[in-house]
Amino acid sequence: MAKTLLITGASSGIGAATARAAAQAGWNVALVARSADKLEKLAGEIGDNALALPCDATDRDAVRDALAKTADRFGGIEAVYANAGTGASAPGVEKGDPDDWHRMIHINILAVLYLAHAAIPHLKKTKGHFLVTGSKAGRDNMKGSVYSATKWFVHGFGENLAEEMRDWGGRCTVIAPGMVNTAFFDEPKPTKIQPEDVANAVVYALEQPKTAAVREIYIMPND
Repeated sequence: MAKTLLITGASSGIGAATARAAAQAGWNVALVARSADKLEKLAGEIGDNALALPCDATDRDAVRDALAKTADRFGGIEAVYANAGTGASAPGVEKGDPDDWHRMIHINILAVLYLAHAAIPHLKKTKGHFLVTGSKAGRDNMKGSVYSATKWFVHGFGENLAEEMRDWGGRCTVIAPGMVNTAFFDEPKPTKIQPEDVANAVVYALEQPKTAAVREIYIMPND
């Protein structure tokens, strides 16, 4: 019986590439993002083992409902990937926009917490796996970067959650890429990390034997 992976931020970039890679590896994939049109198109491309679940990752009730629908459709959930995230519109602290920080912190931090909180009851049943998109920015100090600080939270939380999940045989992995060629940037980045490269790392972490917990995968562009 195929295992099931739920992905937030699944409509494009890393999330969409991960959905394709996981489906290719034999997983069912539940696709969560705000863009219903993009999700339906991707689900149609993948086929019967994909489920489109349009919702906002910062809406706790909607996230809980998406998890329940996924479990009902596929019989359980073996993995959840908290990939939804965003950047700041203005760099630095002095010239930053506090309203923009509020939006970013809600997505980059609180949405991760909401998903983990709602997913753990499902993952406990399968001794499952929680993954989250960190960043090189969550490993380095970047001048005035509030975005970087949100990713530092993700890296710390990922390790803390891993320690909690190991009590019942679960695993947690932080996927930490440097610059990725996604719509996050205005200009294409053909020589940087490709979304498919990150997707390969996710599938690698998911498919390790139960005796090994891959806590972090750190990827840098090789140009």
